Amino acid sequence: MSTDTSKTKEGQVAPAAPAEKPEEEGPGRIYLVSYPKIVFLYPTFVMALLTGIAMSFAIKDYPDATKEFQKGMSLAFLCILGVNLVVLSLDFPRTTSLTLFFLAVAIVLGGVLLFTFYPNLLPSFLGVLGSLRPVANAQFFYLIAGILGVIYLIVLVSVQFDYWEVRPNELLHHHGFLSNLERFPAQNIRVEKEITDIFEYVLLRSGRLILTAQGSARPIVLENVLFIGQKEQALTKMLAALQVSVRRET
Repeated sequence: MSTDTSKTKEGQVAPAAPAEKPEEEGPGRIYLVSYPKIVFLYPTFVMALLTGIAMSFAIKDYPDATKEFQKGMSLAFLCILGVNLVVLSLDFPRTTSLTLFFLAVAIVLGGVLLFTFYPNLLPSFLGVLGSLRPVANAQFFYLIAGILGVIYLIVLVSVQFDYWEVRPNELLHHHGFLSNLERFPAQNIRVEKEITDIFEYVLLRSGRLILTAQGSARPIVLENVLFIGQKEQALTKMLAALQVSVRRET
């Protein structure tokens, strides 16, 4: 294989300049889906399924310890369900989350001081907790997991009929059972990312994505976009490559 060379004034041979590397190509298309908040109940779904399986084996192998085991697992499930419902019902921005964290720390420290100065309150408090005996069998937890599983299947089917597709030259909105389609130019699309709930971000890396496109009467707001950081980076890379391409053509 031969290489191009050139001679300098002194007669020396200079190596040819290296060829420019081709620009990296971005992804061909990016899909954006707005999910309902029910997807954040997946810890409850997993806990119900695991609890049902654990109780099935406990009843079979350790019948004498079934009642206490059912009590402990039922309490654990109710705790997970309660925390999950709080996350589902309320939004916790970063500032609010910090406030709640310091509030929880203050409550814990206050409880420690209260039980230190009034030690007789601790047995009463533990007695109240010990009197709680919520008990459910394995079938109950299997039904909870089954109901949530059916809902998740319905959600997975429904989002196939309402989603956004970003291509290098256009923004498409697929919606409806007959595949209705809206088209917007991809030039000058502005992308904004918002983390509206810190706990929802921890669960599924989700957040709000706002797209401002030419031809759209209002900004396009997509709630609960999963793995929003990766989506935002891919969109930024694609739109940056599009702007470079448009400038070169002009």
